[in-house]
Parts: sequence; structure tokens; C-alpha cells
Amino acid sequence: MSLYRNTVWLFKGLREYTRDGYERAARNFHEEDMKVDCKGKKIVITGSNSGIGKVMAAKVAKLNAQVHMVCRDVQKGEQVRQEIMKQSGNNDVHLHQLDLSKLKDVEMFAASFAEKYSPIDVLINNAGVLMDSWVLTEEGVEKTFAVNTAGLHLLTKGLIKALESSPNPRVVIVSSGGMLVQKLNKDDINMESLKGKHFDGTMAYARTKRQEVELTEVYAKKYPKIWWSSMHPGWSDTPGVQDSMPSFYNRMKDRLRTPEQGADTAIWLAVSPAATKNPSGLFYQDRAPASTHLPLAWTHSNNAEKEAFYDAIENFCDRILKPSMSPQ
Repeated sequence: MSLYRNTVWLFKGLREYTRDGYERAARNFHEEDMKVDCKGKKIVITGSNSGIGKVMAAKVAKLNAQVHMVCRDVQKGEQVRQEIMKQSGNNDVHLHQLDLSKLKDVEMFAASFAEKYSPIDVLINNAGVLMDSWVLTEEGVEKTFAVNTAGLHLLTKGLIKALESSPNPRVVIVSSGGMLVQKLNKDDINMESLKGKHFDGTMAYARTKRQEVELTEVYAKKYPKIWWSSMHPGWSDTPGVQDSMPSFYNRMKDRLRTPEQGADTAIWLAVSPAATKNPSGLFYQDRAPASTHLPLAWTHSNNAEKEAFYDAIENFCDRILKPSMSPQ
């Protein structure tokens, strides 16, 4: 990344992604947008046992939704579920164990969940990881890509029919502003080029976040019965940021958004009637559509490249899930 791009991104972030940026944007929010009763709606949230995912689950529970928390850590997840039920007065909160890095498990989970809980009204793909080293899963998948992109893709695809059975289904994908400095690359989706001692976890994370945003656009075209969106929560004070980016956290902790501020736009996208007045497939920041590229950026991909990436993801997942059917 050039010094120019780095400077532009950092300046943009300091202006818009911090707590001050949220507070400026919130002056234009409409209070009535969130006066919604979600009684009867099934809302699925991955990574909902901490950080902004926990806030999302708590908020939609207070709005009377049937909440499905999909978490890797069931012990922590159960503690949070009990807390949410007590605070919201809503006992229709359910916990499901899933490790998104295990792709075969994701496929089985999605099929079982869809059969049991269809129709599904909202899926919020929030779970994500930022690794400090290049780690392969037991299935041979680089873990950042496995959780943030491949697992997300398989879960989403597995729930498509259940979502399409809802009268007004939505999918929200939680991305990151880091994707602004990455271009889609269909030829290195398993991060092979980053393997070794020079692994850059932040870059790998940003690559997957670019993938999520571009996939959202492809999903919107392939599955028009569903309203799709991706979003950037801003720089928020969460356990994930504290653990994965300690130096960044120590520099920026006084400027970081609260988890509630970080979760706000995802919740708005998930439940507010105002959100779906916009076209499907857009990227959002602070309840408004935002550009997916910096000025003079080199990160643009055309439709053919996005479709080729989608096909590459499909082929990659097939090689993991159905190795006997893969070309030798």
C-alpha cells in the first residue's frame, strides 16, 4: 500500500470511523426508524456472544424478535443469552454452537437449522477473526479466509431457501473499512502469498472484508428475493479489537466508538423499514450508503471479476466438502 493511500485511509478513518464521526452522523438519524416491533421475526446473528454482536442480539431481543445466537464458545454464549433474556424480558433467545472455520460443520449446521427454523427473516453475518499468524485449519483452509469468507458463504448459501420463505428477508454482512485498501483477488483466496514469517494479519483480514463486500453485490443479483447489505461499524471498542490489535487499541482507545455505536447501523439495516427503501447490495456506514473505494483507488473490480471470484469460492468450498468429486 502506497504512502498516499495509507495517509488518505488514516485521515478518512480519523474523521469518520471514530466516536466523533458517529456522533456527527447521528445528528441526522431519525428516531422513528428504530421504533419497530419485531415480534414473530426470526433473527440469526453470528458471533453474538461479545462485542457488537452481543449488542445486536440484546437490541433485537428488546424489539421482541426471536433471536438465534450462533457462537463458537457455548459457555460464554450461554452466559450472554441469560443476560440478554434477563435484561430484555424476552425469553425467546436461543443459542447454537458453530465454529465457522470448520466448513463441513457449517454446511451441516445450515441444513439442519434451515429445516428446523424456516422461514428465517434476518441473517446478520457478524462473526470474524483477525489472526496474528498464517494458520491452516484441519481442512487445509487459512483460518482468516475460512471464518470471514468461506464459512460465511456456506452458512449464507445454506440458509437461502429459508430466507426466501420469509415475506421480507434481509441479510446484513458486517465488513470493515480496511477493505478499502484491498482489491479482490480470485487467484489467492487461501492467502498462500502471505504464508510464512512475513504474514500480515491485518492485510489478510482486509482482503476477506473486501471479499465480503463484493460477495454482497453478487448475492443481491443472484438472490433478488432477499434484501442484501454490507456495512462498516467504524472503529469500535470491542474485545476483538483489544485482543487482535493491541497497539492500535492503545493508540486509539480514547477515540473508539462504543459497541452500541458500532452495532447501530447493522441493527438499522436488519430491522428498520427505512433501510429497505435503498437498493439491495449496497455498503453502509452510519445508516447511509457509502463508497466501497477511496478516491483514485486501484481496488475496483468489474462484474466479470466479481462473478469469477464467486465461482472460485464455490469451487474452493466444493473441494473441501466433496473431495471425491474434485478434479485430480
